[in-house]
Amino acid sequence: MENIEKNIKLVLQQIHVAEQKYQREMGSVSLLAVSKTQPTNIIKMAISAGLMDFGENYLQEALPKIQELGRYQPNWYFIGPVQSNKTRQIAENFDWVLTVDKEKIAMRLGDARPPELGPLNICIQINISGEESKSGAGLSDIDSLIPLIMEHPQLRLRGLMGIPALETKLHDQRSSLRQLREIFESMQKRGVPVDTLSMGMSNDLEAAIAEGATMVRIGTSIFGQRINNKKNIR
Repeated sequence: MENIEKNIKLVLQQIHVAEQKYQREMGSVSLLAVSKTQPTNIIKMAISAGLMDFGENYLQEALPKIQELGRYQPNWYFIGPVQSNKTRQIAENFDWVLTVDKEKIAMRLGDARPPELGPLNICIQINISGEESKSGAGLSDIDSLIPLIMEHPQLRLRGLMGIPALETKLHDQRSSLRQLREIFESMQKRGVPVDTLSMGMSNDLEAAIAEGATMVRIGTSIFGQRINNKKNIR
């Protein structure tokens, strides 16, 4: 418990330092804890330490966690690739989906969203580095995705998400992330009501905040190295 609390405090401190350094408004960057592969007892520690936003990549791993931790009322974010046959369960159990990159996926999520839950918060994932190994919409796909999401009554377009190519130098990290910020800002100038720019992880947190991130996704710096044996996950 002490380690989780300490790690969270350190990450929040890093965020606040970067906000000050790059003249961002204090508190303008939120922390999404990437809890994939983490057991529920560890997530409970993070909740006790004040975190309420958790990101999961794998539906079948996430569902038991969501059920067991429901009484704490955390906010659940789906941050993995969305498969067509998983859209209903994702729409029924998550508050946000950060990884929408196809019209078909967006429509299936919206059509499956229970009306009593209200609109599902959506971020369009952009493949900013153009890597074939990564999911994400291409720049040419954004203009068709935006109106489709905005016009669906059970979807709410919140912004963009991106995972750039791995870089080690701050200058190079900022260069990649700047592309995503520029797309985000161009959407705002066109009147698209987006407020969320989700980019930045443990290795490029400072660069992301420097380039305008409003949400950083942090796993390792909070929980340590991931648990890979799924049999141990409750």
